[in-house]
Amino acid sequence: MGKLALVRHGQSQWNLENRFTGWEDVPLTDQGRDEAHRAGRLLSGIAFDHAFTSELQRAARTLQIILEESRAGDVPITCDKALNERHYGDLQGLNKAETAKKFGDEQVHIWRRSYDVAPPGGESLKDTAARTLPYFESQIEPLVRAGENVVVSAHGNSLRSIVMRLDRLSREEVMQLNIPTGVPILYEIGADGVVISKTIFEE
Repeated sequence: MGKLALVRHGQSQWNLENRFTGWEDVPLTDQGRDEAHRAGRLLSGIAFDHAFTSELQRAARTLQIILEESRAGDVPITCDKALNERHYGDLQGLNKAETAKKFGDEQVHIWRRSYDVAPPGGESLKDTAARTLPYFESQIEPLVRAGENVVVSAHGNSLRSIVMRLDRLSREEVMQLNIPTGVPILYEIGADGVVISKTIFEE
């Protein structure tokens, strides 16, 4: 039985400014760093064998802090753009409240939470899953099924696609799924790939 810890990066500068971030490479805020330290403390009892992050600095820095805080030692780290946040296309950099005024709350909610409706020029959750899940299934899941402990620092939507698969959520159910910044989700997974337990370390 292996353990899989999924952590959305700590608050970023554009989270604070309520902007669509996507693939824009913005840094963590002071609060975001604090969230990462807290996540590391919560995970400090786990000896991680491997760590994965996206190529974006907010996730990579969060992972670095988690590993330092949890005193994990020399853990191999793999960075891959397959774990990047969904690309928000024409919405990247725009304020979410202003965008809702322009296009309507319902349309923006659909762009943000639906499964297969993409924002203009961007990716839907289905598109994000199409790159995230094959990577998860080929690079991360086999390690956990082999009994190793893995931590993944990524993003709201790349992690939503992984949680959707692990929790067997429907397209309708995933619309309601929100993954807060800096809150670890810990799975225990058997050799057959079946989830044995799930723990969410609440905010």
